Amino acid sequence: MSSTLIVNARVVNEGREYDADVRIEGDRIALVGDGLAAKPGETVVDAAGKWLLPGLIDGQVHFREPGLTHKGDMATESTAAIAGGITAFMDMPNTIPPALDAATLEAKYALAQGRCRANYGFYFGASNDNLANIQSLDPKAAPGVKVFMGASTGNMLVDNPDVLDGIFRDAPVPIITHCEDTPMIDANLARYREKYGDDIPVECHPDIRSREACLKSSTLAVALARKHDSRLHVLHITTAEELALFERGPLIRGDGSRKRITAETCVHFLQFARPDYARLGNFIKCNPAIKDESDRAALIQALADDVIDVLATDHAPHTLEEKEQPYIKAPSGLPLVQHALLVALERVHDGQLTRAQVVQKFAHAPAQLFDVVGRGFLREDAFADLALVEDAPLTVRREDVLSKCGWSPFEGMTFRSRVAGTWVNGQHVWDGTRVLGDPNGRRLEFAR
Repeated sequence: MSSTLIVNARVVNEGREYDADVRIEGDRIALVGDGLAAKPGETVVDAAGKWLLPGLIDGQVHFREPGLTHKGDMATESTAAIAGGITAFMDMPNTIPPALDAATLEAKYALAQGRCRANYGFYFGASNDNLANIQSLDPKAAPGVKVFMGASTGNMLVDNPDVLDGIFRDAPVPIITHCEDTPMIDANLARYREKYGDDIPVECHPDIRSREACLKSSTLAVALARKHDSRLHVLHITTAEELALFERGPLIRGDGSRKRITAETCVHFLQFARPDYARLGNFIKCNPAIKDESDRAALIQALADDVIDVLATDHAPHTLEEKEQPYIKAPSGLPLVQHALLVALERVHDGQLTRAQVVQKFAHAPAQLFDVVGRGFLREDAFADLALVEDAPLTVRREDVLSKCGWSPFEGMTFRSRVAGTWVNGQHVWDGTRVLGDPNGRRLEFAR
């Protein structure tokens, strides 16, 4: 059994920061202690005071496989993820074909086996005509069921009120929602087409995919969850107004109970705001839209106040050629996993969040929310999924982007932290500059 000893680390875990050594044996954390002595033949890594975190769990990605692999695939995007300290991901079902039945879901898991450098889970999808499939879903097969309550591709916009009610009544796993009101968006787009034709400025994106459209849809989702006592997780919150829908307080309460209705925001909403459209254009076009500076400030504060429970990416790569089209044709979505942790740590450097809060929102909370077995915490006998972070500058260059799309919205930015090492299932997979070893990601297990 392989054995690695990480010495002189500054551990961030479960609300604490402390100096410790960590021994990895096989795929598990064997010991967390002080002054541990190396065993014969053991690999020793001197962390030299760098921050050692549990590997991040990204609860919202689009790795584009199957069906859209010219943009990205499980191999390329999971490689970018581990370079960013993300050791597990949960991928959305709107692929081609969409994961709307058990056979298609299992086929997607089969595609991942032996190719992913990070651990993986795949959401089940909802449509207007697959309620029976949702009702019969094995709770251990998927982290949750994804409901697009806003515009989506193909057959995945759920706008039938009876079907929505049935999903919230019967889903055997957490319900994950994209909340934007499609009729409001369509009406806004029609007005802007009347004014601009097909030459709509990208700066109009947050007004077309408006805060009112987000709030109306999120309000409906929360109302349905309260009606049926559902476990609801609302993705990528972008507006200050939506925050009033959610309970303030820890995800796991003092009595051990868990919030039934939870919220997530994404790293790009902490970094960018409306003025950035003038500089970055379609490179920050995403759904829901990046909105105002006041919304960004409110989202950061909501993370600090435990109103927002989870931080994720919504990593959604598109090719450079696709993004360089006019606004009306350019697809929405950004490649984010490689630099997501660095964006979050900028908020630490700015004094807005603590490292412990970043770890809570980006590692502990996804594990707790989705009942992930053995991951998300730096604990003895947990899987050895770890990220080593150094407070040293890193400037993002296009040639260093590992996502298949080959570009980043952060190009030219200098972050004040960098990921110096990543371990997945006990294997050293990233040394700060190079990918190491063969893919060894595993299917996530859910304790249900």
